[in-house]
Amino acid sequence: MATLVPPRPGPMMPGSRPPATARREAWQRRLPLAPALLFMIIVTQIPFVFTVIFSFQSWNLVRPGSQHWVGLGNYANVFTDSAFRSALFTEIEMTLLAVAISMVLGIGLAVLLDRKFPGRGIVRTLLIAPFLIMPTVAGLLWKTTMLDPVYGIVNYLLRLVGAAPVDFVSHFPMASIVTVLVWQWTPFMMLIVLAGLQSQSGEVLEAARVDGAGPWTTFRAITLPHLRAYIELGVLLGAIYLVNTFDVIFMTTQGGPGTATTNLPYYLYQRAFLGFDVGQASALGVVTVIGTIAVASVALRMLFTVFSTTEGRA
Repeated sequence: MATLVPPRPGPMMPGSRPPATARREAWQRRLPLAPALLFMIIVTQIPFVFTVIFSFQSWNLVRPGSQHWVGLGNYANVFTDSAFRSALFTEIEMTLLAVAISMVLGIGLAVLLDRKFPGRGIVRTLLIAPFLIMPTVAGLLWKTTMLDPVYGIVNYLLRLVGAAPVDFVSHFPMASIVTVLVWQWTPFMMLIVLAGLQSQSGEVLEAARVDGAGPWTTFRAITLPHLRAYIELGVLLGAIYLVNTFDVIFMTTQGGPGTATTNLPYYLYQRAFLGFDVGQASALGVVTVIGTIAVASVALRMLFTVFSTTEGRA
């Protein structure tokens, strides 16, 4: 009669651990992160859960006892609201203009700073300074110091050449907001493009000069393709941050005149803290968050593609 002998456990590989021990060590490594994770859940996820719950209710704080369940009614009102569509189009226009102009100016400044000249370090530091200023301070600075129709520096220069003063914030609100955003974000684009320029091979540029290529031909055929990954990175990061612009609008135009500069974050602020419409503002916030996550996911996927392409070229 045959006897079944249990198989002997194979020899453990050097450095290997039993599954239970490996799991215990993994949890021990993650344990120090638990307080930070708990804090993030409390301050972000729990309020968002309440926001989702409130989005299915009709509740206005100026009408006591008005809270009742309406299901998807608030979401239907959001998508049929002409003010929401106007704020969405303003958001897209403002972001595209600010990112495009900042990138073009950033490329120009990066090309200039890539050359050696006396005082380049001081000039580079001065050009970076606007990016280090808080957005609220930047908005107040431009509204009161630069664009004020009576005491502003821009109108002072216009009076020197005989031109009449202009109330830029009232007559050109979108241009005023975009100007402040471009002033702040051009240094960011410049730094990214400058990093790309300094990573370019000098031997390739020297070979192009030997072959008789001029400065513009060299930049268009060699430098610009090399900078493609850096330009895409700057555009994606700039768009992700600028789509949430609120501070500059609040300090400069208050969303006006009318709704000329009311984007989604500022429109949400108006519905929640000026209209006290908790249900409608919650639905608007949920829609905005879902849209932002979708755009950010596409942007991050493109960003990872850019990094993969860059590593493949290297």
